[in-house]
Parts: sequence; structure tokens; C-alpha cells
Amino acid sequence: MIVWVNGSFGAGKTTLVAELSSRWPDALVYDPEQVGLVLRDIVDVPTGDFQDLPLWRSQLVSLALGLLKEYERPVLVPMTLVHPLYVSEVFGALEAAGVTMHHFFLKVPADVLERRLRARVVTHGGGDPERDAAGLEWVMERMVRCVAAVDTMPTGTIFLDGERPTADLADDLLKRVGAEI
Repeated sequence: MIVWVNGSFGAGKTTLVAELSSRWPDALVYDPEQVGLVLRDIVDVPTGDFQDLPLWRSQLVSLALGLLKEYERPVLVPMTLVHPLYVSEVFGALEAAGVTMHHFFLKVPADVLERRLRARVVTHGGGDPERDAAGLEWVMERMVRCVAAVDTMPTGTIFLDGERPTADLADDLLKRVGAEI
């Protein structure tokens, strides 16, 4: 089983998956962003977004399937994926492989996301103002697309209120996937 936690940058995906992982020790955490970072170190990413690389999308699926086959454990995936063609490609490949998939999307209003993202850059910026500003601009542009993408998510997506406490979201999610611990 794959439990995909989707939503905008700043929606709380990583925080929710950390909470789920602490309660569901059998589950593996797989962050496809790590695959993207490796690829970015190897090849040029002309658009600046590794999700635009077909190799990233195919490797994302390949590694997810490998984790499921090799370890026979649930896989938690905290990853923003909102481009309709990429969602269709990735989720379609997982479905074609017979994977049980639960897709959750954390909905958070744009003003709340903006506040969270600005606080995160200040808190985790690393001290390079130019780099911080460029990073903030990059996530803000994508945040707008992510908020709009709510209307394009596939049938079966379960929308969760990302402003609710993480513990409550984890309770709901675990219940919905039948993994009440």
C-alpha cells in the first residue's frame, strides 16, 4: 500500500508523515524529492524543476514499486505532485502495477501557506539572503499552482483540512487506510 500525502509547499506533508511514521512503525517513509536531488546533481534540469524530468517520474515509480516488493510494508510518500499530466503518469503507473494507493491532499488557504513559507525561509534559510529570496520566490510561484490544483486532483483523492492539528489528521488518515494502531 502507498499512502501519498500531497499538498502545497508549506501544507504540512512532511510533518504529517513524521507523525504517521511514529505511530505506524511498519511503514516506510519514501520522499521522492531525494531522487530529484540526486538527478539534479547528475543532469541539467533546464526548467529548474526536477519533476519535469521524465526520468524522475519513472524512477519515482520504480523505487516505490521496489520498496513495496522488497520489504512488503506500507510506504508513506510526502510529495507535492500537482501537474495533471505528471499525476496521471505516476498514479497511472502505480495503478497499472496493482498497487493499493491512498491519495490525500492537504488543503490550506493561500494566505496561511504564504505565512508558513515565509516563516520557514526565515527559520531555515541558511543565512544567504539572495538564496533565501530566490528559494522563497520559487516556492511561492508553485504554491499558487498547488492551491489551484485542488480542482484537478484525481477521483478518489481525500482532501484533508491542513489547518487541523497534525495528531487529528494522523488519526483520520490511519483510520481511512485501515491502519489504526
